[in-house]
Amino acid sequence: PYSIYMSDLYDKVERFVEESYKGKFGMIHFKRTVYWIKELKPNADVAMLIAAIAHDIERAFRTEESQQVQRMKTVGMKDEEFLQYHQEKGAEIAGEFLVKNNATNKLVERVKMLISKHEVGGNEDQNILKDADSVSFFENNVEHFLKEHVKKLSKEKVKEKFDWMFNRITSKKAKEIAKPWYNKAINQLKDIV
Repeated sequence: PYSIYMSDLYDKVERFVEESYKGKFGMIHFKRTVYWIKELKPNADVAMLIAAIAHDIERAFRTEESQQVQRMKTVGMKDEEFLQYHQEKGAEIAGEFLVKNNATNKLVERVKMLISKHEVGGNEDQNILKDADSVSFFENNVEHFLKEHVKKLSKEKVKEKFDWMFNRITSKKAKEIAKPWYNKAINQLKDIV
């Protein structure tokens, strides 16, 4: 269902994300978010696939010293102000890249709309992106959180993140897929001394 132009544009966005994340954790999560979008919505349009691969692009440009990161460390990973910044800045970065690559205004606006609510959801497609993000998170990011974030933040803050990522899932299908990974993550977290 995609034209050559659309798949070429998707490929450019994927390369942009890969280059932006060089040496940083996350690429498998983004690719699997695309996979889970296709599982949850087989007829997903190219804007959803682009939003899936680029949904966390803000993180590639974030510094550990940034005000947002410092706030997240104190308030927690589900801080509304932090999430709003993450979503809006990501939408802006993805939108600017698409404009530079001659995407249509309609496509740019749709991708920005999707990324701008990928953490909290909203309409049906924003919820699908949020759910695919959560499923991929449990499939791919748990080890990283257990190794890196328990030390940096705390077991309690990581548990908060795991609970939030699971409880925000909207669709029954996505919840069923994520549940075994979520349960395993909670058990692994309990075992950390």
